[in-house]
Amino acid sequence: MVIQKRFGLSLLALSCLGLSACDFNDNDGAPAPVPPADVSYSYEVTVQNMTQGQPLSPVGVALHGDAVMWEVGMPASAALEVLAEGGDNSDFSASEGVMASASGAGPIAPGSSETITVTVINEPDTFISVATMLVNTNDAFAGVTGHALGELEVNQSMTMVLPVLDAGTEANSEMAGTIPGPADGGEGYNAERDDADLVSFHPGVVSAEDGLTMSVLTAAHRFDNPAVKLTITRVE
Repeated sequence: MVIQKRFGLSLLALSCLGLSACDFNDNDGAPAPVPPADVSYSYEVTVQNMTQGQPLSPVGVALHGDAVMWEVGMPASAALEVLAEGGDNSDFSASEGVMASASGAGPIAPGSSETITVTVINEPDTFISVATMLVNTNDAFAGVTGHALGELEVNQSMTMVLPVLDAGTEANSEMAGTIPGPADGGEGYNAERDDADLVSFHPGVVSAEDGLTMSVLTAAHRFDNPAVKLTITRVE
């Protein structure tokens, strides 16, 4: 009788387990929650060269969080130094915190423009930084940094003009061998910093014609501020 009683209890336990298993299997048929679809935020960035004799280096465009990639009165980052002295935007575009980036296809001649598209996924409140070197200088660049895009609707645009800044990493000697642009074909980036080491507004090109006897630049390489027109359009 004891054996039968234990056997009965065992059957009862197995029955309960079976029912639990059945209940669990019934829930397997419920549809899994569908994750929300990714949302793309795409922007067309048009850069127009407003100078008469200063080609612009390939433009670097970076989308990032609420931060700036340079600040007037503060030392330039190593990435900005490379861009401002040699026109190479690869380190700038790969800076810490950058969520998406794009580069211009090549230099922009005086009076010409280029449109670059950059896209970020699921980041509606992004900020943009854009930078390009004036290549017939030692370390002049034009750009904007930390500009908010969150209020821009699809097919809306914003336009601004950009002053020329001095990275403060290379003296504005204008000497042969120090200008990477077609006016000289010099070295471009050099890791040594021999200037104020502070970003500032650029004082402009002097040129040999205006008394800087060692300068390889001419009056044609001078520029007015602003030097660049920037238009940003949200297209998606």
